[in-house]
Amino acid sequence: MTNRGKAAVGGVAVGLLLWALTGSFLIALAVVVGVPAIAYLALDPSQRRRVRRVGRKELGR
Repeated sequence: MTNRGKAAVGGVAVGLLLWALTGSFLIALAVVVGVPAIAYLALDPSQRRRVRRVGRKELGR
């Protein structure tokens, strides 16, 4: 399994766990989507360019 696949499975597991603990799908969804978005926005502009460039290279494989 690829690293992205492992991350996706982990994200789904965290979302389901939060959903079970909080009882609210919206809270779980906000955490699962919001944390990576905040982490991306916390990067410097040069780091964001590098992340986008690496992502595009992997799409061509």
